[in-house]
Amino acid sequence: MPLDPEACFRAVRARDRRFDGRFFVGVSSTGIYCRPICPARQPKRENMNFFPSAAAAEGRGFRPCLRCRPERAPGLAPVDAVNRLVGAAVAGIEEHALSSAKVGDLAAQLGVSDRHLRRVTEAELGVSPIELAQTYRLLLAKRLLRETTLTLTDIAFASGFGSVRRFNALFRDRYGASPRALRGRAAPADGPSVQLEFRPPLAWGSLLAYLRLRAIPGVEMADDSHYRRTVAIDTHRGWLQVSLSPAGNALELEISPSLAPVIGAVITRVKRLFDLGAMPEAVGRHLGRDELLAGWVKRFPGLRVPGAFDGFELAARTILGQQVSVKAASTLTGRWARAFGEAIVTPYPELCIVPPDAPRAAAAGRAAIAALGIVGARAHALIELARAAADGRIKLGYAADVEEQIDALMRLPGVGPWTAQYIAMRALQWPDAFPGGDLVLLKAANSSKRSLMKRAEHWRPWRAYAAQYLWHSTGVHP
Repeated sequence: MPLDPEACFRAVRARDRRFDGRFFVGVSSTGIYCRPICPARQPKRENMNFFPSAAAAEGRGFRPCLRCRPERAPGLAPVDAVNRLVGAAVAGIEEHALSSAKVGDLAAQLGVSDRHLRRVTEAELGVSPIELAQTYRLLLAKRLLRETTLTLTDIAFASGFGSVRRFNALFRDRYGASPRALRGRAAPADGPSVQLEFRPPLAWGSLLAYLRLRAIPGVEMADDSHYRRTVAIDTHRGWLQVSLSPAGNALELEISPSLAPVIGAVITRVKRLFDLGAMPEAVGRHLGRDELLAGWVKRFPGLRVPGAFDGFELAARTILGQQVSVKAASTLTGRWARAFGEAIVTPYPELCIVPPDAPRAAAAGRAAIAALGIVGARAHALIELARAAADGRIKLGYAADVEEQIDALMRLPGVGPWTAQYIAMRALQWPDAFPGGDLVLLKAANSSKRSLMKRAEHWRPWRAYAAQYLWHSTGVHP
């Protein structure tokens, strides 16, 4: 990805948080690379080198700064077809798709050739998928060394390394120190707890209110300061808690010890759930030009588009919520989770169910689902959704081609344009998704569907955020 050196230099001089995570600075006089907001004394301009990714900086021999900690930089929200593919590849790598698999496997999952995936990743981030995966594993390990009390062995495997020996060798080769030596410089917090930084502002209260109203009984809960839920990833079961860190522009994520082996995947999913890759300044500047949205953009700075911790869970809840109130949708989804999910013990009595995954839900009979008070057509739609997710006809996590997934969703029974767009907005985290036929949006805009869709063209590529602002203006959210 081409970078404007002078624009990057100005951002570094100003320590501008809007650019945090959008590029990194390698300092040739020290061999260290930093975030643009690094609090250390700034180097001379002639010693600065700018890179589109941490992996590109490490590929040129730079080591991560111990003060600004590049592993904590926010991610990026993909807004077009090219960087959507790169974003999907990054998400796949963060979910450990390349821990044991090959680039070709990830490329096939994303529907492209491995050669094309390499070409696009190198053009956008300056490195190959393999190099990206290696840097991600090392930076995740560095984060866990600094912020948790996990053992070195646990950190090695949680970060995707096949052996402790390989972990030690790569870490020493890349960072010039052993993992144990780096840990000695920090005082890790008790238990598996990490900080997830974001670009301010963040409308934290609005996010919690949104999730609290839609919490699935037995699965999720939220109050004025915390979000908690049960978790199932691969064979691992547990719980997590998220709160706003008192330290500043970060969320604090705490997980049960049972989830330590998949902490990287948990981090990735929490980032998606809370839309931590958002660029609120860019969104606000763009949407604030429209007189319909300007007042609400000013009133709710940093409004995020809530994502999904589990894409299938969100899609199932969306179908169960068709033509019923938000409260009724949560009740029905809770019944469904309790009937077909797994019981789990957590420190919170309210959290006791892990929802069914797609294969388990696909095996549920239509009659059994209907017995929960779910109409037959919706029960059928739910089973077909589960079957499509289980056999890979639809992807409800990271996806390279969102329009393709929207079309695939709409081929399922009971899934129309509104449902498909809403799933794309939250489960696929597509910032340009827009359920234009939504009655609340039409009322908020005082417009016909045709006129609203025409106006929404000016809101691209942030139409999902525009929808959030319009829903906020009425106090009614789907």
